[in-house]
Amino acid sequence: MAEKTRALSDVLDQLEESAHGDSIAIQDVIEKLGHRSFGSLMLVFSLISTSPASAIPGITATVAVIVFILVAQMIIGRDSVWLPGFVTRRRMSTAKLCKGIGWLRKPVRFVERFLKARLTFLFHRPWLWLPLSLILALTLFMPFMEIIPTSGSIASAVIALFAAGLLARDGVLVVLSLILLSAVPVAVWYFGFSG
Repeated sequence: MAEKTRALSDVLDQLEESAHGDSIAIQDVIEKLGHRSFGSLMLVFSLISTSPASAIPGITATVAVIVFILVAQMIIGRDSVWLPGFVTRRRMSTAKLCKGIGWLRKPVRFVERFLKARLTFLFHRPWLWLPLSLILALTLFMPFMEIIPTSGSIASAVIALFAAGLLARDGVLVVLSLILLSAVPVAVWYFGFSG
């Protein structure tokens, strides 16, 4: 049980361990988390885009590309992660990355207190195809969200919630992520065009 409730923090630990020097390549993150860790990679990159590290120019668009490719490979049933060279060669500031990880620690620990295996049928086909298809559609709009402050972070938070559910086998989180996903267009409109 203890291992299960540390699922998200363990991913942050692994990411922090891979951060050396002035910058880190996305390929280094993949090597650290493992080529079969679709859920972990989706969680890490969506959390980066949710955290203060999202201030890195182009990070929302990069995360959208990564998540799109990960989800597409999950839909077709691929066993290991493949990302194109122009993505894996991209580098991030380790200082900003570590700052983002530190910022995420407290909310991640809070969420972990409530995680447990529930509604696990949602992680089997064909049920899994619905959330994956909706996440895939969301990533297509994320690059355009960079022009609207906070909207990219909102979309990334929804993806992070889904990925956390995937890692912890918690179907309740998956359902919650789908509910929040339906609210993303409203939130983007509110933050981008209201007032």
